[in-house]
Amino acid sequence: MVKPPFFILTFFLLSAASLSAQIPFFKAQSGSYWVSADLHIHTVFSDGAVWPSIRVEEARREGLDLIAMTEHLEYQPHAEDIPHPDRNRSYVIANGAIREGEELRVINGSEITREMAPGHINAVFIKDANALLHSDSLTGIKAANKQGAFVFWNHPNWDAQRKDGIARLEPYHKYLIENKFLHGLEVVNETTYSDEALKIALENNLTILGTSDIHGLTDWSHAISKGGHRPMTFISVESKTPAALKNALFEGKTVVWFNNLLIGKEAHLERLIRDNLSFGMIIYPEDKTIAKIEVTNHSAAEMHLEYLGEFSFHKRATVFSIPANSTIFLEIKTISKKKKLKLPFKVLNGVIGPKEYLDLTFVLN
Repeated sequence: MVKPPFFILTFFLLSAASLSAQIPFFKAQSGSYWVSADLHIHTVFSDGAVWPSIRVEEARREGLDLIAMTEHLEYQPHAEDIPHPDRNRSYVIANGAIREGEELRVINGSEITREMAPGHINAVFIKDANALLHSDSLTGIKAANKQGAFVFWNHPNWDAQRKDGIARLEPYHKYLIENKFLHGLEVVNETTYSDEALKIALENNLTILGTSDIHGLTDWSHAISKGGHRPMTFISVESKTPAALKNALFEGKTVVWFNNLLIGKEAHLERLIRDNLSFGMIIYPEDKTIAKIEVTNHSAAEMHLEYLGEFSFHKRATVFSIPANSTIFLEIKTISKKKKLKLPFKVLNGVIGPKEYLDLTFVLN
């Protein structure tokens, strides 16, 4: 047997190590995680175009931590070709495609499919999809809740059901919210973002979600091979166990990443930004009062900032961007040398409400 050269063996070992150690999209503080999730996807077991194992492979290649199989319960356009009386079948196949030891996780879910109202309702972390299939939607939603499922309203701004594209609550939805049968709301679905849906989520303390609702290939819709990404929900947890993830969803600890927008409740979005922007020391050349400060973006999302402070910049405008996983330098004309600096910013792609963007201040010593 001919042994391969050392450098070739080393290359393969390093490659294997890099594949097994997935770099997270967003850095978290020690002892916590920002778990990347897509909780709304379809396969040929409802109206999708691919086999469930392809959904697993896409998620694996894209670096996701969590996906939910959420086939339409009632809408079954491929039933003649793929008859399946067991509505859990998509989940069973997808879960069977998970490799031993990998971090990617698949959970069971379903989509209760009705005209407005209520529209389309997803339930994830379910035990048995068959128990959710009823002639009326409310019985199915109650059955999901009996299983302890996390239940959310899909694409409330969908122009097939809202001709004006504006999300609004009907009495049916108000009933679900008041009785705690509805826990979350998609503010992002596939290629759309809804200010109105975000307003509803904030006013009713619903968990903010963004999903791909993918039916074809994710690369077709989101140009993954060219550096794009599907819409994702990031869940803040201290443990990646199913119980911790489910509890965090119920507690609303989420931020959505959609194109170049980061969307979430103020406290959670602020924590994600602080987790992923770091500032170096204040450095002055001996004979100048221009502070040079290193700023690093540790995330996969570009950060767009506007400096709101009293000073001016030396080599750039006060509106600037920090590319993903990059470091830049700010040069600030502070008039006199400072041992401590407060740097207030507006995160121009950090959405905390309709037409409202996150303000936060970093204190440098």
